[in-house]
Amino acid sequence: MSFAQLSRLTREQPLRMLLVNAGEPDNLAWSGLVQPLRLAQRLLHGAFQLDVITPQQAAGLAGDWQLALLVADEGSARPADAQLRAVIERCRAAEYWGGVGAGVLWLAQTGAAGGARIALPWALYAETEDVTERAILTPNLFEIDGRLMSCCGGAASIDFSLTLIEALFGANVQAEIKEALCIDRVRSSEERQRVALQARFGALQPKLSEAVTLMEANIEEPLSTDDIAGLVGLSRRQLERLFKQYLGALPSRYYLELRLQRARQLLLETNHSIVQVGLMCGFSSGSHFSTAFGTLFGNTPREERQRKLQG
Repeated sequence: MSFAQLSRLTREQPLRMLLVNAGEPDNLAWSGLVQPLRLAQRLLHGAFQLDVITPQQAAGLAGDWQLALLVADEGSARPADAQLRAVIERCRAAEYWGGVGAGVLWLAQTGAAGGARIALPWALYAETEDVTERAILTPNLFEIDGRLMSCCGGAASIDFSLTLIEALFGANVQAEIKEALCIDRVRSSEERQRVALQARFGALQPKLSEAVTLMEANIEEPLSTDDIAGLVGLSRRQLERLFKQYLGALPSRYYLELRLQRARQLLLETNHSIVQVGLMCGFSSGSHFSTAFGTLFGNTPREERQRKLQG
């Protein structure tokens, strides 16, 4: 799913968005999300209404929102069950809804994530024993899966907020807000929490962590799945089972996405030619690089480079 699908929400009516803040007002997950949105509200006047409530206010509240998010940082106390159910009921009534930071964990724990891909803060991975059968945890900064949106919180909340603004109101509005906040680059939804894998699997699944480390160290000359399996002391089938169980993809697919993520970063942050970028990320064929890149990101390497030039 792409955030671009959100653009339809603003075609015929002013947008209303609900934020339920279950944490402290000065935590990064909250402030990173709300500040860009408040700037957007000022720029757009009546075209965008942002409503902010606490979990305590959710039970007695009625409204018609197109987007609704439950927001909390990792240190926030989970609301009482009845209160949390009321919050989820309000949020799920929106066309798109979800959580940020610890809010993502609470949604998954209650089963509200319904088997969707979710971006959970790496610091909360130790609390996911009862979650992995109810949702698919990804190491990405933020996700959209069907109607459900999730963001790992922290500084990624700023990237998430600005991505929402671009999808809803266009690149020009996002550019004004980036300039006001002195932000140069917005990280994409596919970028990964760098410490997430080790934090979640390090002690419990050292072979998995070791395999991913090998992949990250061999981007330019990719290893085969059999090579990786042999180097970590597993059979190919055992390695594939680990990746499917914990990362939701075969090793070859995970490795390909890792290389494409690196390619995207190089296209945006360096002046290497597109051909050079492809070679640096293990693609000897320019057509294969372009096709794989387009399948994952929805645009070609040339279009991605053009974004850098326009920015």
